[in-house]
Amino acid sequence: MPQDLLARRPLGRIAIDVPAIAVGCAPLAGMPDTFGYDVPEDTALATIRAALEGPLNWLDTAAAYGDGESERRIGRVLRDLGGLPAGAFLDTKVGASPDGDYSADTVRRRFHRSLELLGLDRLELVFLHDPERSTFDEVTAPGGPLEALHQLRDEGLIGHLGVAGGPIDMEIRYVETGLFDAVITHNRYTLLNRSADPLLTLAAARGLAVLNAAPYGSGMLAKGPSRYPRYAYGEASGAMVERARRLEAICARYRVPLAAAALQFSLRDPRITATIVGMSRPERLAQTLELARVAIPKACWEELATVPVDTRDPVA
Repeated sequence: MPQDLLARRPLGRIAIDVPAIAVGCAPLAGMPDTFGYDVPEDTALATIRAALEGPLNWLDTAAAYGDGESERRIGRVLRDLGGLPAGAFLDTKVGASPDGDYSADTVRRRFHRSLELLGLDRLELVFLHDPERSTFDEVTAPGGPLEALHQLRDEGLIGHLGVAGGPIDMEIRYVETGLFDAVITHNRYTLLNRSADPLLTLAAARGLAVLNAAPYGSGMLAKGPSRYPRYAYGEASGAMVERARRLEAICARYRVPLAAAALQFSLRDPRITATIVGMSRPERLAQTLELARVAIPKACWEELATVPVDTRDPVA
């Protein structure tokens, strides 16, 4: 019997039942410098509402997305709905301020701002965000930002803690502390890059919820390398663009959208609890569900596996 890639599943030790796909809310903050396009507020609000009223009712946001704008927009919808609907899930991430301050006071202040913007009095899952903006020793020091998050958890304002960052060696180091229940990696486990592979194995073996964000590599594997030759929010190398073209050609022979293969590559991996996909307008929700349901022949997967992949950090 074929695997149901959209079946709801446990979120590690955190929740019993969540969607296989979380709605990434960074684009909904309106961040044209990062994504190359803007999202008007009315479109963002409609997308958030559609997500919460549909099967992909998990919102993944962060204090840094538009410096609070993503959370503010989500909060507007939550207030209209009278709070987070039953069965829905929401996480946020807290880290440095825009000027680079990664102190405990900053983390605590930005967390309380997140609660205010979202209109909530508690969050089940909060991630330590982009700790590469500081050092491991500073983040984990007594009185540091990680201790601040643990204090907020002890106060009952946070249910569980995760870590969300870029460099894989750094993320592994945080996972090995045993202080987290979840981890997010982004742009580092796709059809083009496998640098996160050891992190996925370690985190899954330890029972953490593993979230794989940006399965399209920030867009190239969704829009195609000719239309969007960018990866991990920057210009892609010529070699990467050529490999993307090879993947695209293989998919075309099997009449499979490249985006479907990119999405399902993440959804099929048993180590990955959920895949985070950025959404920019309501119709993207239905399109994402369609991509997850595309039948991809075994022979197609076998050919895709012959295309070389990077194991180095894509933004190193």
